[in-house]
Amino acid sequence: MFVDKVNVNVAAGDGGDGIVSFRHEIYVDKGGPDGGDGGDGGDVIVEASNNQDTLAAFRYKKLIKAENGNNGGPSRKHGRSAADLIVPVPVGTVIINEQGETLADLVSDSQKMIIAKGGQGGFGNAHFTSSIRQAPRVAEKGEKGEEMILTLELRMLADVGLIGLPNAGKSSFLTAVSNARPEIADYPFTTLKPHLGVVDIDGQSILMADIPGLIEGASEGKGLGDEFLRHVSRCSVLLHLIDINSMDILTDYSTIRGELAAYSPDLAKKPEIIAITKIETVANEIIDKQLKLLKSKLSKNSEIFTISSYAKRNLDEVLYSLKKKVNSELDKQAKKQATKQELPIIGLEDLSDSWQVEKSKKGFIVTGQKIERFANRTDFNNNFGVQRLRDIMLKMGIMSQLKKDGINAGERITIGKPGIGSVKY
Repeated sequence: MFVDKVNVNVAAGDGGDGIVSFRHEIYVDKGGPDGGDGGDGGDVIVEASNNQDTLAAFRYKKLIKAENGNNGGPSRKHGRSAADLIVPVPVGTVIINEQGETLADLVSDSQKMIIAKGGQGGFGNAHFTSSIRQAPRVAEKGEKGEEMILTLELRMLADVGLIGLPNAGKSSFLTAVSNARPEIADYPFTTLKPHLGVVDIDGQSILMADIPGLIEGASEGKGLGDEFLRHVSRCSVLLHLIDINSMDILTDYSTIRGELAAYSPDLAKKPEIIAITKIETVANEIIDKQLKLLKSKLSKNSEIFTISSYAKRNLDEVLYSLKKKVNSELDKQAKKQATKQELPIIGLEDLSDSWQVEKSKKGFIVTGQKIERFANRTDFNNNFGVQRLRDIMLKMGIMSQLKKDGINAGERITIGKPGIGSVKY
């Protein structure tokens, strides 16, 4: 089954907890702290692969979860870090967050992207020893791994996209010029999923996509429009096919152009070649009439061909024109790519030292990336851990600001929104 759009819940692994432990050996009095650190949680990494051609594997697997890191052990034993989870997806997969922002676009084989970062393991008490703190009884909890809902969309990577109304002759054209064998029949919507074909033109291979036909209202989701337009948006050049037997060839042409513009102005600006198909079915007078009618309403720069996929008439002329336009577009894209910055890695960003203090009815609320991260690593059931968090807040200047804001002794300070945990002043 061909599936080209899925929603998945992605969860990286949690970090393991550090532990509080002291050496207990015969003849060793008052052994020092030896609690080990927790291991890191596994990242979730997507990898583009030419061996994948559909997102069907995610149709019933809505949760993609990496393993958690192991907790630390005594004798400074570091917990095992979890292996990263590598998730293969087809080349051409786009990753979109809940806000509709494109986070990653995987366009080449073996391209990888971290989509959820595993949590770091917490430190054991052996980590906190110092000349003035020789027996620390504090250990950190492991961080939670990132978790998010993402949309995976497969957008076929092709040089040429075949557009036109259902039954315009797209599949027949692809069969005639390439090695593809899509289903062909004399009724609308024969093509229900995209087909790719490789066309060799003077030693150059051009990838061509036959995608489900378009009807009026497709940009609003009617028919198979959404699926169609998503894939066409990738193509460098559009080959617009129109049936010679159309009762209103101008309306047929305008319908497709209108849907392209409604879906995306950029899509409507892509280079286009027009081919009037099935000319073997009518007399030359009809061909001349339809061609003249179409030319009368289009710009003089428009390239229009009349072809027969069945009789293989005028196909070479169309292919050479496509090759020329494709190469021109590839040159333009190469120049843009040379100055285009890489997509950022999805994952935890560098934490800012900034923080904010806000007074509420229940006390004070402190927010900020760094202090919230420390709070997430704090065991609030451990008095030593809570005291360490207070010390961190003192060093960051938070306690000083709370005093200026009029906090009273014993008043509660909540870290984060919603609250991660709270301490008393």
